[in-house]
Amino acid sequence: MNCIFCQIAAGEIPAQKVYEDDRFFAFHDVAPTAPVHVLLIPKTHIASIAAMTDAEEAAEMPGFFAAIRTITRQLGIEEGGYRLVVNTGADGGQTVPHFHAHIIGGKALGWPPFHD
Repeated sequence: MNCIFCQIAAGEIPAQKVYEDDRFFAFHDVAPTAPVHVLLIPKTHIASIAAMTDAEEAAEMPGFFAAIRTITRQLGIEEGGYRLVVNTGADGGQTVPHFHAHIIGGKALGWPPFHD
């Protein structure tokens, strides 16, 4: 598969690992927007939320949020707060066609206005 996130999860492309279990892999974003900016991906290739099947949702989502809780505790941002961002599709800003969440924190986050 030619998916960069699948290659990262398989260890074919190096990444700064933050978390890993049998279903998920988390690593530091190469272009962070805050002091903490981690990407959490399922090891199974799922292109996006829109492409996710009911079976994939049932299998992946409960563990996905448990992994987020573990990661935010590990990184010390659970108590102060953080932002989860899931971009879906081109208009939603998704640039890698593999479902993932950005875990962003480590400072107070504003809310930029959206532009046309």
